[in-house]
Amino acid sequence: MSVPARAAPARFSLQGAIAVLALAAIAIHLALRFGPRAGDLAFAGFPLHDWPLLVALALGGLPLVAGLAGNLLRRELSSDLLAGISIVTSAVLGEYLAGTLVVLMLSGGQALESYAVRSASSVLAALARRMPQRAHRRADGGTEDVALDAVVPGDTLLVFPHEICPVDGTVLEGHGAMDESYLTGEPYLLSKVPGAAVLSGAVNGETALLIRADKKAIDSRYAKILDVMRESEQRRPRLRRLADQLGAWYTPIAVAIAGAAWAASGEPRRFLAVLVVATPCPLLIAIPVAIIGSISLAARRGIIVRDPAVLERIGTCRTALFDKTGTLTYGEPLLTEVLPAPGFDGGELLARVASLERYSRHPLAAPLLAAAAGRGLPLDEAEQMSERPGEGLRGVVGGRTVQVTSRREAIALDPAHARDLPAHEAGLECVVLVDGRLAGLCRFRDEPRADGSAFVGHLGHRHRIDRVMLISGDRESEVRYLADRVGIREVHAAQSPEDKVALVRAETARAPTLFLGDGINDAPALAAATVGIAFGQASDVTAEAAGAVILDSSLSRVDELLHIGGRMRTIALQSAVGGMALSVAGMGMAALGWLTPVAGALVQEVIDVAAVVNALRVALPPRSLVDYDAGTTGLRENLPA
Repeated sequence: MSVPARAAPARFSLQGAIAVLALAAIAIHLALRFGPRAGDLAFAGFPLHDWPLLVALALGGLPLVAGLAGNLLRRELSSDLLAGISIVTSAVLGEYLAGTLVVLMLSGGQALESYAVRSASSVLAALARRMPQRAHRRADGGTEDVALDAVVPGDTLLVFPHEICPVDGTVLEGHGAMDESYLTGEPYLLSKVPGAAVLSGAVNGETALLIRADKKAIDSRYAKILDVMRESEQRRPRLRRLADQLGAWYTPIAVAIAGAAWAASGEPRRFLAVLVVATPCPLLIAIPVAIIGSISLAARRGIIVRDPAVLERIGTCRTALFDKTGTLTYGEPLLTEVLPAPGFDGGELLARVASLERYSRHPLAAPLLAAAAGRGLPLDEAEQMSERPGEGLRGVVGGRTVQVTSRREAIALDPAHARDLPAHEAGLECVVLVDGRLAGLCRFRDEPRADGSAFVGHLGHRHRIDRVMLISGDRESEVRYLADRVGIREVHAAQSPEDKVALVRAETARAPTLFLGDGINDAPALAAATVGIAFGQASDVTAEAAGAVILDSSLSRVDELLHIGGRMRTIALQSAVGGMALSVAGMGMAALGWLTPVAGALVQEVIDVAAVVNALRVALPPRSLVDYDAGTTGLRENLPA
């Protein structure tokens, strides 16, 4: 599974190097120009103080102009093109300082804007890094480490505790559990016994498992996710940035005014004067300043913006797609009901079960203990503990034999239990027997977040989200249960990563999309959406694929990001459009000869300062960035009766 070479960081280094070169050239130029004997020094017909500027224009300006010329040949008009024309005109007319300043603004703006942009290859690299490079293969009575590519179907492999399963296979020996939530979306540790299937990429639990490889590594489930991720990145659409959208009409207007002034007056310096006033600093600097300020504000709120374009695009999204587990739910099983049989008390039953479960490593032990602790139930000592595979957990608590097992095992022990047990519902459950009698049933679910319904309802009227969809790899019953609780009508269950990305692509073709997910199986969909948000404590793979990462598990942070993006766009447009309007007025004055190039530069500096100061407002947090009821009272805090 090869990973393509990284390209984006190199581009950032080039732009940053040009900006540093231009800044150094300007500093050396000023030191030489205003230093002792400044007018006496010359070299090759040029004053010595101009040589740093000439070097900066040659080494920094030429690559920038060449790149902009390529964009022009592709008929891509942007604000940067006007800066390129200004660089060439300044060099031709001997205004080297003005040209170097434009080089600094252009390269510095690009470097600022691209510093947080991740590359497609970084996602693929993170995916590849997560997989083991070697497997433990049983051969001739021993175990040898072999390269992952050397594993073939039929090989017997040993998966140690806490290791990542290298290939898709079937358990031959061992009883344990695996965390497949990264791949399936289900928030539970899944029991693994002989005959059970295992997926590549799943994290093994506390017990070593002997498995039979059913597929090669390149054909396993994890490799398929990697392939979908690569394809998704290659097919990512190029979206026009805000500065380019504005520059597409501003640039022709500025060039037309400058050309008309030159043609009417016959003075090429009027052409330069108009361009100096027209240099789109509000686009080149004010918008990046607004973006950086918004990134800073988001970071203070626990939101990491990896792709600055997210802040520009998020307000345009009209369809929101949610993964289920860990986004609209808490991402872990919670005890939701204790149903005692006649003659048993619910609190006493929970205390007995928790007393037994504190010695167990079963995935449902933790929520049972948490529920008992939440109700302040005292726990007794358990004796004669046993946990045989398939039979559940058994022990003596308070002089009575307590067994926690499955519905199937309980019925196998006594067929009469089938009549007395409540009807099976979606989610997980365990049956409790006391002295062989049916004592009750405990039910578990991955419950919706307390503010999930309020947040989903809020998206439409406040953020202009027309459609909300729930897509998940989980079972239909589980997904429908959540959708009903949070008010989502459009549901897609049992979705593989390939299904998810196909659905996201189809929706993105209709309207800009916002996708929220938190597992490796969500990475391709995160990359395919207009805006991808990795929710909660996401894996490094999911974080790399997303444009933004919400560090804590809170839907209110998503609302804050939506407001930060909308606020950034509003303030950026104020700075850019207002600055350009003032620049157009200045261009008219320069075209009439009322402003010289030097005076035009001063006027433009005043406009720039005003635009940048206004853009800086974006970093000042308003009183509140959340405007829906994000209270924490809900099912998670309500303990079972």
